[in-house]
Amino acid sequence: MATKKREGIVNISLEPERSTFSAILHLLSKEDLFSEVGIVRSLLSNEKAKIIHAIKEKNPVSIYVLAKQLGRDFKAVRKDISVLEHFGIIRLIKLSKGDRKSLKPVLTLDSLQINIGF
Repeated sequence: MATKKREGIVNISLEPERSTFSAILHLLSKEDLFSEVGIVRSLLSNEKAKIIHAIKEKNPVSIYVLAKQLGRDFKAVRKDISVLEHFGIIRLIKLSKGDRKSLKPVLTLDSLQINIGF
């Protein structure tokens, strides 16, 4: 699985290397295919979509504030944020006000494109 970022667009590709027969067999293996599709499915969960929408519309100043806006547990939101950050969909900006430090989630893209090749 490859992730590429360019000009506000994240492309996630689940294509095997076309030059190797073993890679194609690997992709056709149900267990492996569902594993890769599972990664994408976890990325595209309803909860993560709500997080992306809330960041875009409400511009929360921290993950804590985002969790409160969504009515969700902080740890669960933080875990979802980590997945979105791993795929380059959001980034966290460190903010500090006096002794308090926080991480502000910010969208890094305008669109998300997922390609699944066989």
